[in-house]
Amino acid sequence: MITNEILYLAQEGNAVTAVTDFVREWPNMWPSLWLGTMDTVYMVWWATVVSVLFGLPLGVLLVATDKGGLIPAPAARAVLSAIVNIGRSLPFIVLMVAVLTLTRFLVGTTLGPTAAIVPLSIGAIPFFARLVETSLREVDRGVIEAAHAMGTRKSTIVGKVLLPEAMPGLIAGLVMTVVTLISYSAMAGAIGGGGLGDLAIREGYQRFNDHYLWATVILLVVIVQIAQSLGDLLVRRLSRR
Repeated sequence: MITNEILYLAQEGNAVTAVTDFVREWPNMWPSLWLGTMDTVYMVWWATVVSVLFGLPLGVLLVATDKGGLIPAPAARAVLSAIVNIGRSLPFIVLMVAVLTLTRFLVGTTLGPTAAIVPLSIGAIPFFARLVETSLREVDRGVIEAAHAMGTRKSTIVGKVLLPEAMPGLIAGLVMTVVTLISYSAMAGAIGGGGLGDLAIREGYQRFNDHYLWATVILLVVIVQIAQSLGDLLVRRLSRR
């Protein structure tokens, strides 16, 4: 019993010491952590923008070209669905390596946050497209049929009926995409993508500095919580309307 108590006190003392050292080192780590955080936000922001610009129309097309959709085209939908499925099936770490040539062609380099936006966007577009498709399918078909019976143009039905009715689900899907992109951005650090993931690998893993590992994990959790909380708040407000 005495031995167990001594071991417990020793472990507790080590934990307190570790936390104290972490707090003491925080001011020294903060400049690098701040830059890493800004790089992560930069990557996620622009990858989200690209994902919405391409994923939203793609999701709309998946619904519109389906049987019974606004512009039924089973063959075209089969091709689009296959492309989306292939894009979603690739592990992100493999995708980053596979598109290195394309990344170099588009941005002139394969290193840094700007280069990481390319694979992040390619990985997120099919993911967001499927979420858009799911949200649009939840819209009451009676509303769409009523608009169609009134002679409303198909493009107007999409812009004025389908998308507004599905807006809470679309925002929820966008938040899920952002959270996924934050996770992907951390993995981008494995090939020099910058951000907190790169900082965790270079300063934490390669230099055996646990303080950087803890700090990057904490910051990534904080970023995810902020994005999720803001998204949930917006979804609740849109749902009430």
